Amino acid sequence: MLAIHGGPGMSFDYLDDAVGELANGYRVATYQQRGLAPSTELGEFTVAEAVADITDVLDGLGWDRAYLMGHSWGGHLVFHAAVSIPERLAGVLAVDPLGAVGDGQAEAFGAELLARVPDAGRERARVLDEKDTAGESTPEEAREALSLVWGSYFADPAAAPPMPRVELSQPANQGLWADLVARLPELEEALPSIRVPVGVLVGELSPMPPNAGLDTAERIPGAWSHIEPGAGHFPWHESPGCLLAAMDQLAQDA
Repeated sequence: MLAIHGGPGMSFDYLDDAVGELANGYRVATYQQRGLAPSTELGEFTVAEAVADITDVLDGLGWDRAYLMGHSWGGHLVFHAAVSIPERLAGVLAVDPLGAVGDGQAEAFGAELLARVPDAGRERARVLDEKDTAGESTPEEAREALSLVWGSYFADPAAAPPMPRVELSQPANQGLWADLVARLPELEEALPSIRVPVGVLVGELSPMPPNAGLDTAERIPGAWSHIEPGAGHFPWHESPGCLLAAMDQLAQDA
């Protein structure tokens, strides 16, 4: 299985616990998407390039076919992979993904993240988000923005674990975000053509509306979806074992 991190333009280390859980039943590889070391920091930063990179990583591993597990932006990317490179895939698991119907629930996701920030930091978070969207924030400001909304990703923001050290690539974030938004209608139209096994796992209490993943799964023939009770955007933190259980279900479908 190849684990694909979120972002876009984020370092992969936050997936360590998820990979550890999946490694109880599968041979798991991860990679840093382009934009940050130790990967190349250069690129066109398009969805097509990101899918081609998946193929290159599979080639480098010597894997003719593999499962993909993608989280958040990575969960969105695996839908594109299922459309474009089905011959390389045994199946895909999208975990609390940005959806592929309409705007993918991106606007609602951003609004909910901000609404969960405590009053004292909400205005600062809003200002930094606007700067980031405009491509004007510094790396330090981008990390500050993430730190302010970090708790919002969890079912109980007050009980969120400490934010790990995260590196961010603004060129990767800006380029990929613009391209994925532009390609949303194309991806939505292609969903019924997907033939590889697809599973979608979403957190009941994630700031990403569950319909982001559920509506996407409904458009894919044979796909299934599961809402994990009491879980947020990183469901393996609040419901240990749910990720492995979802992967086992996907493997049964393959």
